[in-house]
Amino acid sequence: MKVFRLDDLDAERAFEQGAYLSFLRERNFSMGLYALEPGETDTQKPHGQDEAYVVISGRATLTVGDESTAVARGSVVYVPAKVPHHFHRITEPLRVLVFFSPPEA
Repeated sequence: MKVFRLDDLDAERAFEQGAYLSFLRERNFSMGLYALEPGETDTQKPHGQDEAYVVISGRATLTVGDESTAVARGSVVYVPAKVPHHFHRITEPLRVLVFFSPPEA
């Protein structure tokens, strides 16, 4: 069993001074924590893997392809591999669990 605490993961991410912390890699999927503050720009590029976001705190707009939606705590969004996507209009500090399948390269 592997157990993670969100507060500890966020502290580690902040210590490493990055928006993204990869914290689990298994045979069929990987996980990370993504964080953006109001006013920050999401610079991610399309990924080669399917991806799921689970918003654990904050508010923003997420655009996937040509569709946009408001996201907040409790939002779950699937992003197909290779589709452009980004968070914007971040109004509250955003923390998102990210799941990749197959594992992030």
